[in-house]
Amino acid sequence: MIDPPRPNMMFQPSRTEARRFFFNTWRKHKECASLAPIEEMALAILLQHPEYHTQLERPDVYVEKDYQPEAGDANPFLHLGLHLAISEQLSIDQPPGIRRHYQRLLAKYGDEATAQHLIMGCLGEVLWQAQRQGGMLDSRLYLDCLQQY
Repeated sequence: MIDPPRPNMMFQPSRTEARRFFFNTWRKHKECASLAPIEEMALAILLQHPEYHTQLERPDVYVEKDYQPEAGDANPFLHLGLHLAISEQLSIDQPPGIRRHYQRLLAKYGDEATAQHLIMGCLGEVLWQAQRQGGMLDSRLYLDCLQQY
């Protein structure tokens, strides 16, 4: 049984809670259970990533798995989480202008996956810098990064 999330999960989830959110969303989808709006957003992302369905079927194996990027280990939960963050940002245009950048990238490259992955690269970079400096995400730096594409 997967534990229910803490009430503040969407604001500061632990690694385990974030993964359990994806596992629970996938389980509810498989059981044809109703989904909350954020779960519907996540499910759309999960369905676009069949390469991660094996992991989603095995929470007992993957909920605590450590991924080592230096060994070429891609972390599917980080990838999915960044997609979800971008989808949320686009839905409310936060930071202001992100939606305009997305529309520009979509027009330039012709598909959602490419546009989202370019945004993901910039988001990952500014998140890494914020974490390294112990500060907040720099929205200006984020949007400036997107300008390069």
